[in-house]
Amino acid sequence: MKLEGLKVGLGITGSFCNFKEVKNLIENIKQEGADVLPIISESSKNFDTRFYKASDFVKMLEDTTKNQIIDTIVKAEPIGPKNIVDIIVVCPCTGNTLAKLANGITDTTVTMAIKSHIRNNKPVVLGVSTNDGLGNSLKNIGLLLNTKNFYFVPFRQDDSIAKPKSLVLDYTYVVDTISDAMNQKQIQPILSRFDKIK
Repeated sequence: MKLEGLKVGLGITGSFCNFKEVKNLIENIKQEGADVLPIISESSKNFDTRFYKASDFVKMLEDTTKNQIIDTIVKAEPIGPKNIVDIIVVCPCTGNTLAKLANGITDTTVTMAIKSHIRNNKPVVLGVSTNDGLGNSLKNIGLLLNTKNFYFVPFRQDDSIAKPKSLVLDYTYVVDTISDAMNQKQIQPILSRFDKIK
């Protein structure tokens, strides 16, 4: 098993269209031997959307991980001092969260979890999902690619015709990205295959 014995903090931010992938993601990480601690952004916890009812999403997270969610800044702050997780994986990671991480802004549960965790010189994996990944968010991706302890799940354009600036992570690489990040290595290639030509 690739992640045997690891405690993985799974940060979830408000790329709501990706929530359908989260249960399988958790199951895949657990299947590789890791325990998963869900860390959920305020919008992910509170907003009902056309993709998921918030209360159903929270219940799914707790049922699938067998752990209670971390859902406030106060609950997230001890992650570093108490050495609670080995790695944090933010998946999906919105452009908003990328911007906050790139600029040192800590005003959400997920950004506080990362700030607290990274003080221990431990890895953070980012699974990008944003409609402006090749727009305003690109500079933040570039900055974080060159910041110690940050690693990216390979990503691609998800619809280059209808949404030419949009990027989405390739979920098939999450486990291997975690494994490499635990060895201070960025999985390659970072750019996944292009979407289908229409």
